[in-house]
Amino acid sequence: MTGDGRPRPVVLPSPPVTDDLAESLTENSVGNVYVGRADVDAASDRGWLLGHFKPLGDVRHSEDVEIKWGVHPRGDERAQWVRGEHRTALLILISGRFRVEVPGRSVLLAEQGDYVVWGYGVDHSWRAEEDSVVLTVRWPSVAGYAVPSAAES
Repeated sequence: MTGDGRPRPVVLPSPPVTDDLAESLTENSVGNVYVGRADVDAASDRGWLLGHFKPLGDVRHSEDVEIKWGVHPRGDERAQWVRGEHRTALLILISGRFRVEVPGRSVLLAEQGDYVVWGYGVDHSWRAEEDSVVLTVRWPSVAGYAVPSAAES
């Protein structure tokens, strides 16, 4: 028990890592388990690691949630605002300086772990003020928000 009468949390040691990650990556998906590296996997799908856009049968396919590992060079910005948002989103700064714009407010994420959450109906945009890595979680996972790349326009 702690001094205030609460039970002490039990902390169990992590099991030793026996698989070499590089070896695991050669066989990414086995059954209902996928092993990957965010920076490598994100490059193939605009940063998105999990969501409705992954193939059916892939453990990373989800209609419930989307997860993005966003790597943004200084000056990178969303080409246009998201309008008519139908999801809730959480954006966490891993490194860099990243600005999120919502109506009437500009939010600067400047320290590792800074985050912002916005809900249904909140339009938004963003800009990387420095080379930045951000983790985005959105729910539910719905189609219709991708901005066409310059090659697709």
